[in-house]
Amino acid sequence: MPRRGGGNKTARRAIHEVRVVKATVPPGSRFKGYQSFVVQDLVLRAHVVRLRRERWLTPQGQSITAPLPASVAGHFGPELRRFVLAQYHQGQVTVARLVTQLRAIGIDISQRQVMRLLIAGQDGFVAEARDVLRAGLQTAPWISVDDTGARHAGANGVCTQIGRQHSTWFGTTASKSRLNFLGLLRAGHTDHVINDAALAYMRGRGLAGPLIARLADDARGHFANSAAWTAHLDRLGIHGLEGSLGPARIATEGALWGSIAAHGFLRDAVILSDDAGQFDVGRHALCWVHAERLVHRLDTFTDDQHAAQQQMRGLIWWFYADLKAYRQEPTAQRRVELRARFDRIFRRRTGFVMLDRLLGRLLGRKPELLQVLDRPEVPLHTNGSENDIRCQVTKRKISGGTQSTAGRDCRDAFLGLAKTCAKLGVSFWDYLGNRLGAPGSTAIPPLQDLVRQRATA
Repeated sequence: MPRRGGGNKTARRAIHEVRVVKATVPPGSRFKGYQSFVVQDLVLRAHVVRLRRERWLTPQGQSITAPLPASVAGHFGPELRRFVLAQYHQGQVTVARLVTQLRAIGIDISQRQVMRLLIAGQDGFVAEARDVLRAGLQTAPWISVDDTGARHAGANGVCTQIGRQHSTWFGTTASKSRLNFLGLLRAGHTDHVINDAALAYMRGRGLAGPLIARLADDARGHFANSAAWTAHLDRLGIHGLEGSLGPARIATEGALWGSIAAHGFLRDAVILSDDAGQFDVGRHALCWVHAERLVHRLDTFTDDQHAAQQQMRGLIWWFYADLKAYRQEPTAQRRVELRARFDRIFRRRTGFVMLDRLLGRLLGRKPELLQVLDRPEVPLHTNGSENDIRCQVTKRKISGGTQSTAGRDCRDAFLGLAKTCAKLGVSFWDYLGNRLGAPGSTAIPPLQDLVRQRATA
């Protein structure tokens, strides 16, 4: 049986230093070579560089000073900046403890300076995180979504996760709603578009036919931002943005969905969620683990009720196991059998009124629970999303909330980039070093290009 662990790891390691250890031997001994023993260590110390920039005075009286190297951005070098970003975002170290660490090593730095290293000048990382989201939405056959609470500017908000097997993105906003989720799915675009996708969305949400006709007949179909769109609704006399059934609200959701389609996002992609209402857009699938959890958490008061609950849980998990097997080898015959079996399970009447009502509710979600039969590539659960968003929960617990918009965007961007690097098999440390221009760093292509390559592989 082959040894677990992947073979000789020492042979794959770069050796930075070789030391010869002398032996004390008696006279007449013969030298038989060396026996290697590899020790991994870490060099962590302050390294201060004085840059002496030449200054010249031209014959014309012009003063010329040598420019700083491209990797120099302020008084802290790329390796220090990489360490700060990796510790704070990937290592989940608080700013106060990070300052203590750096001072103990010998770096003269303040808490305010550390905050600047974390937030200032990070537009490139924020843009790359946005481009990763766009690449995922353009190429993904499915996405998995979730959200969790987040504090920003002293107020409660919500952080939404959008991910798949090759990428993760986070976005923190003031509230959770379908309107908010559709806005995030635009991946940084601000426009509103009236097209076939937008009109179909409005019909599906029950917007009145005359209002749809009014929007469809107007020659203007593209609006650069929310202000232009709101002015257009006012011109058409469409009001009622408050409430999920308000005409202006449904029309705005449709225009956002039209923008998503216009930018080539979510082309027939399935959105997998835990049944939170704000995620119910497009082609939607439900998580089986969350569906079964409703049965599991049902309170029982008699032995018969408990027995009925456990019997149904057993049938559901048995059916779930067969769905997993179907994903590996999907066939038309098996698809028909599983659909019929779903009906038999959830049409059962156990005599336990609350359980029977719950089974009826789940029966009504049949298309979303059985989305996997038509799209076997879609997962049966949102475990990936829950795993992704755990880093945001940890960050909230140890570091609290954010105050500035830049701080919020940087936190979301770096946590998403770290998760994406892990999914792509890219070292986050190497990624930071390459983007910050650290000497000798490994070349890392744009992550959005890697996401697209994995999608077509």
